[in-house]
Amino acid sequence: MARLARLGGMASGVMGGMAVDGARQFAQGRRPELRDLLLTPSNVTRVADQLARMRGAAMKVGQLMSMDAGDMLPPELADIMARLRADADHMPPAQLKTVLNENWGKGWLRQFETFDVHPIAAASIGQVHRAKTKDQRDLAIKVQYPGVRKSIDSDVDNVAALIRMSGLLTRKIDVAPLLAEAKRQLHEEADYEQEGRYLEAFRELLSADGDLVLPELHQELTTPNVLAMSYVDGVPIEQVADAPQAERDRVMAILINLLLRELFEFHFMQTDPNFANYRYDPASGRVVLLDFGAARRFPSDVANSYHTLLLAGLSGSRADIHAAARAIGFFDDDTAPHHRDTIVEMIDIAFSALRHDGPFDFANTDIADQLHEAGQALGMDQEFVHVPPVDAFYMQRKFAGLYLLAHRLRARVNVRELLEPYVSD
Repeated sequence: MARLARLGGMASGVMGGMAVDGARQFAQGRRPELRDLLLTPSNVTRVADQLARMRGAAMKVGQLMSMDAGDMLPPELADIMARLRADADHMPPAQLKTVLNENWGKGWLRQFETFDVHPIAAASIGQVHRAKTKDQRDLAIKVQYPGVRKSIDSDVDNVAALIRMSGLLTRKIDVAPLLAEAKRQLHEEADYEQEGRYLEAFRELLSADGDLVLPELHQELTTPNVLAMSYVDGVPIEQVADAPQAERDRVMAILINLLLRELFEFHFMQTDPNFANYRYDPASGRVVLLDFGAARRFPSDVANSYHTLLLAGLSGSRADIHAAARAIGFFDDDTAPHHRDTIVEMIDIAFSALRHDGPFDFANTDIADQLHEAGQALGMDQEFVHVPPVDAFYMQRKFAGLYLLAHRLRARVNVRELLEPYVSD
């Protein structure tokens, strides 16, 4: 009820802002559009700030809907969602102590030599603390905000209702499957014991890869609400942008190769493209992988469908791309022909990086702009109402996120060479 009241208060504030702005424009002799009144900078800030304060699923839904590269949300809504990639409000020390008392029992502090109550990171579902045990283990402790698990279903429903009320998404779009998946995914992410199992699974899969490093799970301190891992040092992955060209290229090639292995070998993917999930160790040159709450297993037929799309995209055959995209579910028989053509065109544009002979320069290309323009036009078309399958939705987010990172690092990568093991039958 309190969280619903917060959202109601946010909506009231937005409506109040609209009334004031509307009255001002009428006084100036202008006839404002409802959309323009709703999406003022002050209202965008009000929505994003309130969701960040609420944390939990309300903020996570915003993050899940944050689309940066050619995706199809209206730009104003994308702005709101993009703000939610910033840190959430963290727990005050007293609240943190209560949560840890409930999970570890009173007196838990006696097993630590140090425990920093100020988090080193704070996100939508939990915050991370640095600690050292009496036996000198250097740990990163992720602590879940209280009440997150209980609020997931109502938060998703309430945020979805607000988006509907805004009129930014046509009522013809059936987002029920995505909302159901968002709830399922969030319940999984809120189970830190399961995240620990995913972490261990990826550690085993990548144990022979000397370019990657993952934290080690500390099972005895892990509960459904607390995840204990070894602390792995590193800097934000974006700082690799300041490294020499060869190192930028190497790091990005490592991550693209990892994505290909997740898709075609493991059938198991960490689907959250947030840059904060990657760090870089300048001393060793290794890439640090963090946060496996959004890891997702998918059946082999999904990988096979993407393999077919890969071959079609590399061939450049529009007919083959159309067939492969239809099989994956990017459109169906009810999709208008011109909408299908737009989607096929977008896929063909995206594959130009993969067809390139030699290192592809992610910095000096307008592919992202082309996709953004086409995606915005498709998203703003009220007659386009198709929602892709959930697996495709999560994968496209991951693909787009890595493309953005490659662009940010100004990397040059021979993607076609990395694809060779997966296209040579």
